Amino acid sequence: MRIRSVLGILCLSVTFLSSAQLDGNTTPTYHELIEMYQKLATENAEIELYAMGESDYGLPIYVCLLNGAQDSLRTFEKARKSTTLLINNGIHPGEPDGINACLLWIEEWIKNGKKTKNMPVIGIIPAYNVGGMMNRSASSRANQEGPDEYGFRGNAQNLDLNRDFIKMDSKNMFTFATIFHALDPDVFIDTHVSNGADYQYTLTYISSMKERLSPSIAGIVYDQFLPFLTKDLGKKKTDLIGYVNLEGDVPEEGMSAFNDLPRYSMGYASLFNCMSFTIETHMLKPFKERAEATLLFLKSTVDWMSDNATSIERARAEAFRYDRESFVFPFNYELTAQKDSIQFKGYEHSYPLSEVTGLPRLKYHRDRPFTKYIPYFKTYAPTDSVDIPDYYVVGGQCTEIIARLKANGIEMEPFVPKPYTSFEQYKMKGFKSNDRPYEGHFIHYEISTELVKPLEVMLKEGDVLIPTNQRNRRFVISVLEPEMPDSYFAWNYLDSYVQQKEYFSSYVFEDKAAEILKGDTELKRLFEAKKSTDQEFAQNANQQLYFIYQHSEYYEPTHNLLPIFRLVR
Repeated sequence: MRIRSVLGILCLSVTFLSSAQLDGNTTPTYHELIEMYQKLATENAEIELYAMGESDYGLPIYVCLLNGAQDSLRTFEKARKSTTLLINNGIHPGEPDGINACLLWIEEWIKNGKKTKNMPVIGIIPAYNVGGMMNRSASSRANQEGPDEYGFRGNAQNLDLNRDFIKMDSKNMFTFATIFHALDPDVFIDTHVSNGADYQYTLTYISSMKERLSPSIAGIVYDQFLPFLTKDLGKKKTDLIGYVNLEGDVPEEGMSAFNDLPRYSMGYASLFNCMSFTIETHMLKPFKERAEATLLFLKSTVDWMSDNATSIERARAEAFRYDRESFVFPFNYELTAQKDSIQFKGYEHSYPLSEVTGLPRLKYHRDRPFTKYIPYFKTYAPTDSVDIPDYYVVGGQCTEIIARLKANGIEMEPFVPKPYTSFEQYKMKGFKSNDRPYEGHFIHYEISTELVKPLEVMLKEGDVLIPTNQRNRRFVISVLEPEMPDSYFAWNYLDSYVQQKEYFSSYVFEDKAAEILKGDTELKRLFEAKKSTDQEFAQNANQQLYFIYQHSEYYEPTHNLLPIFRLVR
């Protein structure tokens, strides 16, 4: 929806912030921010603002487009066909550096005559976490230097939206998916403020794990864009380093590359071969300085994209082609022991006794800066892989899963039951679960499955057939293969299928168990062998009866069978 048709949505009386205020220690409220974007869109034909959908708070999430086509359908079509940058602000509203930086960038762009030659289409989400924006205070981030007031990390559901990109518990994420797939960005940037150690840098970044990317995307990001960015920011007297992800208590013990699983914004975006980055400014630097550093990162990105549009488009095309030609999908990446080094600008530290606890506490000394090489662990390797099938089938009853697939533009068609002999079904062998909820879920890990011939009753009309020969196949595999770390199984969307529904009464089953063992010599052999090698089992009557029950005709055949099927032609 274009802003000129929605100006009546927010009938507010707010004070329009000046650029001087934005360049100080103040960041706008949600209502002030949207009024500012509305004013920009009303006064500048090159700027458009669209209400793209609801947030959990009930107020809309907007996207502002620069250098579009001044018409909603043609603008989004132009974005998909052009080189496009998408910037997400306010996912953690207590980290508002990008909110101010984008407004300052637009103001500067207008003052400089709104240059559009070779400029990418730029999409800006002014405020993604609307509920967090509304929950405003001056004290929820105890370790951060400004601004005077800011929003809260949790959204209206108290979700951390930067853990919600795969599971999609929030209305916010359904709206984000609408924005993301409408624009199909080539580059995505999420703006944040870091926690952690103290050091000299104001500006750090996270780039998607190199080893998980398609070769063409890894090449252009790590061999071209990041070297340009480091050099260009250096000319502007701004040091840049990767996110300081500590391996120990202090930087001298080493830092490591971040594993951007698709639960995070940039990990999600990279599933669609989008070059993805998170800006992490340092919490202990003044807000004005942090916003300026974010602004410089965004400006350098726009400059690089303007000069390299052809290379960017070629790299993405090659990446999608590479995906279609791959037969194996590696996963479960772990940091290797390979140790590199990186020059680091930090501060010396000590462990004086705390005035509060009387125990040693960590203290950094800003009056004793250093520049030295520290260990850097940046190489990941997959520990598992899966052969890619030609199709998946998802049970039609899995409405929450199907809705999420559709929201992400996944091609599917109705499944027509027929006697396929090459279908396989996933059966759960084992998994572990968190003992406390994590973002509303008891997430599963160390997942183990096997493929079995499906029961005929479980393939039916109403199921959906999903080809893997489609543009967004990385997403399909990442959510439907149960052993993937952020699969729909891992996020509890298939838990009912691993719960046993039928059982037995021990005192009744005793006589039947004896009959079963008399009639099945192989089962009796396995049963006796287990008793002789497993002391706990030998002393537990219920375990023994359950073992016999599991291996009998009475055990429910659908237990642990997931409604996820694979077809290889």
